[in-house]
Amino acid sequence: MQSSLSIAVITVSDTRTEETDTSGKYLQEQVTLAGHKLVSRQIVKDDTYLLRAIVATLVADESVNAVLLTGGTGFTKRDNTVKAIQPLFDTPIEGFGELFRMLSHAEIGSSSMQSRAIAGLSNNTIIFCMPGSTGACRTAWEGLIAEQLNAAHKPCNFVEKLVS
Repeated sequence: MQSSLSIAVITVSDTRTEETDTSGKYLQEQVTLAGHKLVSRQIVKDDTYLLRAIVATLVADESVNAVLLTGGTGFTKRDNTVKAIQPLFDTPIEGFGELFRMLSHAEIGSSSMQSRAIAGLSNNTIIFCMPGSTGACRTAWEGLIAEQLNAAHKPCNFVEKLVS
């Protein structure tokens, strides 16, 4: 049984446009291929308060089940996703970052330690924050997110926590 979820995709970037946003496009395609409903796709500047406000608005909307963010998880001064989003978590999902880095290590080696990928639950909405490369989004989606947003995945998934 696959429960269709309502999912928002946000690309965090000061430079990407709709034409150059391959990561956001990839996630949008995967969301719809999995049978979910894309409720929003945005490109947001890497600004802590703007990003937090947009995600908080999505989380406050009871019809949104998940928010997928790509970008802003590195270590530069303009990588503000973690700082912006962590305060919104009611419950962090530590395993997401740990498993993402493990999967990523198999692909890119020690550079995977520079990823600050995070996830958490906020107001019955799951938020996944992943690096901005399309490859990293593919690793996260195929290795972790797709199964956890699939009600048929056993022994457990997040769908029952998101749909009431």
